[in-house]
Amino acid sequence: MKRKTFVWILFAFLALSVGGYPLTYYIVDMHGKGLWASKTAELLASTAWHTAFYIHITFGGIALLTGWTQFSQKIRDRYLNTHRTIGKIYVGSVTLSSIAGFYIALFASGGIVCTLGFGSLAVVWFFTVLMAYTRILKRDIKQHENWMIRNYALTFAAVTLRIYLPISTDLLHIDFIAAYRVISWLCWVPNLIVAEMIIIKRSRTLAYSVRASE
Repeated sequence: MKRKTFVWILFAFLALSVGGYPLTYYIVDMHGKGLWASKTAELLASTAWHTAFYIHITFGGIALLTGWTQFSQKIRDRYLNTHRTIGKIYVGSVTLSSIAGFYIALFASGGIVCTLGFGSLAVVWFFTVLMAYTRILKRDIKQHENWMIRNYALTFAAVTLRIYLPISTDLLHIDFIAAYRVISWLCWVPNLIVAEMIIIKRSRTLAYSVRASE
């Protein structure tokens, strides 16, 4: 199997598996489990927080489940209308999830460090999807694709968060709150750096192709 194919399969698998994780909160009583174990009884009793939490995880899951398909050249070329429809679902999902995510970040376990970390993620997530949407409305496909790469890298924070947490707490035995404070930033900042590296590489490849064709 080629390295590129393996990376693509792994990418899709992680997106699909973590994207379906929010279903757990609809099927299983999560009180005292997972992230809810670190929440106070007063917060868990809040209707506003519960509503925002479920909006965040539900539409965040939809974004994760649908967004990865937008990077398939074959899907874009063969099913352009499908690509556009999925894109609209994705943009709507990220918009709702990021707004709700900002609200629940105000009550994040770990205090101000986590509030700033997850709150910043929500703001940048919303901003990048807005930029991606406005760019495509102006038919600026290249910049649309670049902003979508940045945005899905932030969507993928849901995956990296769930990779780092068990490694830090179960394998390295780091205190949950201490680990959570670091992960509130670690789950998305490196993702954004990788996204910028991909964008730079794509730009160089495109520039080389243009020069070669001249």
